[in-house]
Amino acid sequence: MNKLFMLSLSCLVLSCGSTNNKNKDYVPEYMNTITAANLKKDLYVVASDEMEGRNTGEEGQKKAGKYLISQYEENGISYPKGADGWYQPVPSEFMQRAFSPKLNDSENIWAYIEGTEKPDEVLVISAHYDHVGIKNGEVYNGADDDGSGTVALLQIAKAFMAAKKAGHGPKRSILFLHVTGEEHGLHGSRYYSEHPLFPIANTIADLNVDMIGRRDDGHKDNGNYVYVIGSDRLSTDLHNINEEANNKYTHLNLDYKYNDRKDPNQFYFRSDHYNFAKKGIPIIFYFNGVHDDYHMPTDTPDKIEYDLLAKRAQLVFATAWELANRDERPVVDKDGK
Repeated sequence: MNKLFMLSLSCLVLSCGSTNNKNKDYVPEYMNTITAANLKKDLYVVASDEMEGRNTGEEGQKKAGKYLISQYEENGISYPKGADGWYQPVPSEFMQRAFSPKLNDSENIWAYIEGTEKPDEVLVISAHYDHVGIKNGEVYNGADDDGSGTVALLQIAKAFMAAKKAGHGPKRSILFLHVTGEEHGLHGSRYYSEHPLFPIANTIADLNVDMIGRRDDGHKDNGNYVYVIGSDRLSTDLHNINEEANNKYTHLNLDYKYNDRKDPNQFYFRSDHYNFAKKGIPIIFYFNGVHDDYHMPTDTPDKIEYDLLAKRAQLVFATAWELANRDERPVVDKDGK
C-alpha cells in the first residue's frame, strides 16, 4: 500500500472522527453525572440542623452559603466575571415590608461558567437557598423547600463544568443564582432583577427550581412527573425546548395544571422566576407541588425521593444545555399574561 494512499486514508479517518465528535450528543454523558447519591450528600448538609433553617440573613443561612461556595470552588467554578466575589449583598432596607419583621442584611450567591461563543448572552438558573429558620425551638430544615432546588443547581453546575473541562463548554454563559429572601417576599430575585450583574436585555431565560424532591397528593401512585409553570407565557420557543428535552432524555410527565391562568394557587407569581418574567425574560418554574410537610419542621432530608430529584434536575440540565448551545436565543412572542 503506497504512502500517498495511506496518507489520504488517515486524513479521511481523522475528518470523519472530527465530524462525528462535532455531531455527538453530549447531553446524556453529562446529564448522568447528576446522581441521587451526589444530591443526597449535598442536601444532608444544606438541610441539616446545623443550618438552623436558613432564615434570611441569619447565621444558619450564611453557613449554608459557605458550603455552596466551597463546592463551587472544589469543582473549579468561579464567581461571575465583573463581580467582586461570591456575594451580591441584599440590604435589610430593601427587604422591608409593612407589618413584617425586620430582616438582617443578606446576600445572593452566584457562580458562573463563561460561554465559548456568545459569552455576553446569559442563561440564569435560579433557586432560593433561604427557608424560615427556627420556630418554638424546632428547626424548619427546608429540605424540599428549597434545599432540593439549591443542591440541584450545584450538581447542574458541576455537570456543565465537567463538559467545559472536556472541551464542550456552553456557547452562552450560565449564571447559577442562589437567591435569598424568597420566603419573605421574593426579595433576592427582585434585587437581582433590579440590580443585574449582566444586562437584562442579554439574559435569554431563567430556569427556576423550587421544590423538586417530593411528590404531592395528586401523584401518590406515580412520582414520575414535574409541574411546569410559565414555560409558554412569554416564549413558544422555550416551551418547545423543554418539551423536546423531556421527550428525548427524561420522559417525565410534564404536568401543566398550575400553569392554568385560572388556577387559584397562582404559583406563577409565587417564586423567584416571576421577577425575571416581569422584565420580559422567558422563564420556567419547575415544582413538585405542595405536600403535608410544606413549611413544617418535618420537611427533612430523609423524606426526599433522591432518584426523582435527580431525574428532575436532569431535565433542567438538558433544557439548559439546549438553551446555552442553540444558534438563536428563545424568541419572546407573548406578553407574559
